[in-house]
Amino acid sequence: MDKLIAIIQQGKPFFDQLARNRYLKAVKDGFISCMPIVIFSSIFLLVAYVPNIWGFVWPAHIEAIITKPYNYSMGILSLVVAATTAKHFTDSLNRDMPRNNQINFLSTMVCATVGLLILASDPIDGGFAADCLGSKGLLTAFMAAFVVGGIYRFCVSRNITIHMPEQVPPNISQTFKDIIPFSVSVILFWLVDTGVRALTGACVAEGVIHVFQPLFSAADSYLGIAIIYGAMSLFWFVGVHGPSIVEPAVEVALLAGMTENLAAYQAGMHATHALSLDLQFFVVTMGGTGATLVPCLMFAFLAKSKELRAVGRASAIPVTFGVNEPFLFGAPMVLNPVFLVPFVLAPVANAWVFKLFIDVLGMNGFLYTLPWTTPAPLGIVLGCGLSPLSFVFVAVALVMDFVIYYPFFKTYDMEKCEEEAQIEAEELEARAADKAARMSDAFQGRTKASELADGSAAAPAASESGAGKASAPGADALSGKRVLVLCAGGGTSGLLANALAKAALEQGIDLESAAGAYGAHLDIMPDFDLVVLAPQVASYYEDLKLDADRMGVRAAACEGRQYIALTRNGEAALAFVREQLAQ
Repeated sequence: MDKLIAIIQQGKPFFDQLARNRYLKAVKDGFISCMPIVIFSSIFLLVAYVPNIWGFVWPAHIEAIITKPYNYSMGILSLVVAATTAKHFTDSLNRDMPRNNQINFLSTMVCATVGLLILASDPIDGGFAADCLGSKGLLTAFMAAFVVGGIYRFCVSRNITIHMPEQVPPNISQTFKDIIPFSVSVILFWLVDTGVRALTGACVAEGVIHVFQPLFSAADSYLGIAIIYGAMSLFWFVGVHGPSIVEPAVEVALLAGMTENLAAYQAGMHATHALSLDLQFFVVTMGGTGATLVPCLMFAFLAKSKELRAVGRASAIPVTFGVNEPFLFGAPMVLNPVFLVPFVLAPVANAWVFKLFIDVLGMNGFLYTLPWTTPAPLGIVLGCGLSPLSFVFVAVALVMDFVIYYPFFKTYDMEKCEEEAQIEAEELEARAADKAARMSDAFQGRTKASELADGSAAAPAASESGAGKASAPGADALSGKRVLVLCAGGGTSGLLANALAKAALEQGIDLESAAGAYGAHLDIMPDFDLVVLAPQVASYYEDLKLDADRMGVRAAACEGRQYIALTRNGEAALAFVREQLAQ
């Protein structure tokens, strides 16, 4: 097993580089920026359609009122994603551009939005046919963002712009500077759209969906699910943030599956797609990557090892809400040979059984998207519209994960108990030796005292008149500083940010800490003195350092156990920040 892990680890630099690929990162960050739309809109679907379970159906005009926020948020998702993806892609391009010749991300956002409207909509009656402006147009949105970014980089880097006299205000000059790349981009989209419509009679977005449909079907198969989520878990096991590599490739399929499920359910048909956002949030990552909810509870309540029991109980609440880094690195699960098999197998098994419930038992797939921090059993039940079979699936999944993990947990627990017994024996032996040494010293001291009983003066005690209580070292250095902690979704980063805030308050230090998600940090970075990367996004350190150096901000990254130790020890966290700011 150790040899297998060593072989896998040899590919870590390649996986890290892949995770930092600017196209994959732009897709992931652009989509994450729009997750509030997906989650917010589902609230209205729950209100509109969950009552159907009990036979209550809203009147048509009331249903239209309830679902209007969904239609005008989720219904234009691709339009918004085109803009956010263009923004993140432009940020990555600007790292390679001179500071005095940057690409205007506001212009690329507007241009990508216009481009998607040209490629994915049909003008009708003075408005737009919006069929492809929702989740169906996501692939086209990503393409529009990348094309716009490429054209802007080509024009700006070669100064193919309209130059204005120095007397013209900078904001006006920037407007003219953007005219040429904007015009080239829009004309290109117009020509492509005209050609595709002439040849196929459909818009570009519909053609793209048609081309990629076989891949979506393959991804929703048993083999596709195994490859997707087996790879995601395997990457995480060797310390690489798996979703950063896997998600961009399947993001469209995840959202399309849920959208089609809902449409089928509303039409009174069977929602047959297993692959969806909620499958990943609550089934595959039940408690977090590796389906760690059950093993964490096993650590907390079944472990005989004091260390494992402490780790499990300290991690149980975060893991319940999908934040499992304290458990991943505290146990540890990552790079622990004992847990390689269940860490990869349990997520795939959960997804397979979920698909069996859909294919064989007729359960509907996920219909609604809930926040990823929703406890997994609750997320499954609500996401499936309170279907009776969803309750059965939750019970089956929990039992199955217990069966998969138990032999490996028992083995690890026994190993840890043996280690602890050995440590206790060594400590007892050391204490016995120390006691014997103290007794010997005491005997020698009594003998010496009797020899000095003739009245020899005792040595004067050291004066304490000049001694004063030292102030907390470096406290002034932290006063007025601001620290930003980043992770993939803002959950794990909150652990360290809270530990810093609590320790600073206890010690009377004026230190401000905040948590955020990597990818949504560039605009707020200049407001902070130090930015710290959590382990799941540590592979982005080189990119962060480039941005931080440009903005005059310190940057640091933490590895697994170090990060978890800092979240549990406020003084150590303050010392870490103090050290990073002093460099």
